[in-house]
Amino acid sequence: MSQNTNNYYLPAPSLWPLIAAISLFLMAGGFAMQLNNIASGTYTLIAGGLIFAYLLFGWFAEVIKESVSGFYNKQVDSSFRWGMGWFIFSEVMFFAGFFGALLYIRTIALKWLSQSTLVWPDFAGTWPSSGPAATQALESMGPWGLPAINTMILLISGATLTYAHWGLMKDNRKQTIIGLGLTVALGAIFLYLQMHEYAEAAFTMDSGIYGSTFYMLTGFHGLHVTMGTIMLLIILFRVMKGHFSSKDHFGFEAVAWYWHFVDVVWLFLFVFVYWL
Repeated sequence: MSQNTNNYYLPAPSLWPLIAAISLFLMAGGFAMQLNNIASGTYTLIAGGLIFAYLLFGWFAEVIKESVSGFYNKQVDSSFRWGMGWFIFSEVMFFAGFFGALLYIRTIALKWLSQSTLVWPDFAGTWPSSGPAATQALESMGPWGLPAINTMILLISGATLTYAHWGLMKDNRKQTIIGLGLTVALGAIFLYLQMHEYAEAAFTMDSGIYGSTFYMLTGFHGLHVTMGTIMLLIILFRVMKGHFSSKDHFGFEAVAWYWHFVDVVWLFLFVFVYWL
């Protein structure tokens, strides 16, 4: 059991971080094995996903139980806010690395490779490129159609989440539930349309550097949308149970911060991956 005083907060030892590491290791390993056509990769990935689902259910349940029991004090609230802030900053740096790689490839690497005939004399140096042996560009994913629709969906979801937050600040549970319900539905629609987009794409992750960067950026963003939708659904259930008030609702705020971050990342994706 965690210890709580007026001066500091000391959490009890927990196995949840270890379980999280194991699940992420299995999912990453399974995905890597799938890319290399290893038969057991699918089962490893599924095992990691199931452990991850157990992790979410168990860890969330434990934190919720501590929260509704009045265990947390102002010091804990402050530490949660700092922790969530640094977590989002780490996510910003995560995506910044991929965007940096994308811009480096497009503005520097392709130009250098197209001029270095001694390295790859047949390289056209065009973007999007399917590799050093390519003599013409791939058919890229255009910005209009599903990408534009998904952009509108995420922008609207940010508005519905803000609507829910306004309701919570007024202790209007009905408004909060409606806003959260709409946001969860929009997140699910976004993921469905993204899967449909992948099914219709004229290239795969094996289609050179363009295919790999496209699917890494949009795929990781889709993973973040999935996690955000799950967290919003949990917050929706908690609101229905009356867990939050206008003065005590950081759980809601933390997920809202995360969702707005996901929205902003998608805007960068739409501009730099789909449009330019």
